[in-house]
Amino acid sequence: MLRRSSTIHQPNLFGTDFLMQLDVNDPLLKLAGAIPWQEFDEAFSNHYTKSTGEPSKPIRLMVGLLILKQLENLSDESIVLQWKCNPYYQAFCGMKEFQQKLPCHSTELVHFRKRIGAQGMEQIFRMSVGLHRESALEDVIHVDTTVQEKNITYPTDSKLAIKIINRLNKIAKSHGILQRRTFIKEVKSLRLDIRHYRHVTKRAKAKRALKRLRTIAGILMRELRRELPQYCLFECYQKDFLLYERILKQKIKDTHKIYSLHEPQVYCVGKGKDHKQYEYGSKASIASTAKGNLIVGVVSHEQNLHDSHTLPEILRHVEISRGKAAKQAVCDRGYRGKREVNGTQIILPGKALKKDTRYQKDKKRKQCRRRAAIEPIIDHLKSDYRMARNYLKGAIGDRINLLMAAAAWNLKQWLLAIFWLFFPWRKLQIYRIP
Repeated sequence: MLRRSSTIHQPNLFGTDFLMQLDVNDPLLKLAGAIPWQEFDEAFSNHYTKSTGEPSKPIRLMVGLLILKQLENLSDESIVLQWKCNPYYQAFCGMKEFQQKLPCHSTELVHFRKRIGAQGMEQIFRMSVGLHRESALEDVIHVDTTVQEKNITYPTDSKLAIKIINRLNKIAKSHGILQRRTFIKEVKSLRLDIRHYRHVTKRAKAKRALKRLRTIAGILMRELRRELPQYCLFECYQKDFLLYERILKQKIKDTHKIYSLHEPQVYCVGKGKDHKQYEYGSKASIASTAKGNLIVGVVSHEQNLHDSHTLPEILRHVEISRGKAAKQAVCDRGYRGKREVNGTQIILPGKALKKDTRYQKDKKRKQCRRRAAIEPIIDHLKSDYRMARNYLKGAIGDRINLLMAAAAWNLKQWLLAIFWLFFPWRKLQIYRIP
């Protein structure tokens, strides 16, 4: 059931209004006054019923918690606890009275993300772009790709086989099936044999252990198919069993491999990094303005596409998010093969043309050198705004986490601009020579 936000101010806490006791020039309160909360109330209210069910939490509260969570790089559990301790967080979320209890359970943030979906996160991202107004409408943008890693362990065939065996034993126990053998003790010894897979003299033994694990998984799966009721087999577990069979049959050099049981859509991306040869997750395209360093477009790709094939989608998202198409997109050499996409000129580093004037050569050189500014933006998204490891499930979780990280970056730029506007003396203290 939908419940409206309260508009009654607190009449007494040490004799004055709650909001009057806070610093009115605080950047977070300035941001709360600039965000169009009413638009979120109108857009997300259709996800609630009018009269049935338990009264909902205010939409502004839930949206504010999601924004603060991404801004402060906190988990769902931590942001709920921090909200209780911080009066500025409470004021940002629309509270008119100081609250001494938790705003909601941390799992309600999960339900709210599922409720509004990726479309709701798109609206929050467009709001973060719109706050910057003319600064976000630059004609030249920078485009680059990165990998948003998923919350999975380093995938090996032996790990997946052992997890399949454990899951099959758990299914049999939950349905009360008396197994002829669980193979628990043998799996433990096989796990020890696989540890030395890279050792030259013990590699053959490790390969035999992996083969035995696959055999054990096949034995348990066939037994469950015989013993489980037919309705339970086809309605509940048939899809899982088909996935397990595909994993057990895959080889080292197969394409479209499965790297995780709970995240089967994850794929492997090799970016040529010295410290990390392969990354497991989804490729993400990011577009930022050339001068203001504002993120105006983000796209999560469900397939491992070549960088040049990601341009149409990211340029379309830039046009949708800010209402204006980019005239020029400056990219690196990984985007070779494209010169123009949907009316946008693609600028790549390379040798100057003979017909170019000195001014054109210098301009292109400066644009390509300036393109490197998007690299630290990506680093900040990963280190400060929860993009280093994505804990949200599925392909839609990749989109949601990417959109919220980009929105947090844009809001942080707005907060920094307000901070230096109202506290210019802090800049003098930083640069003062002792």
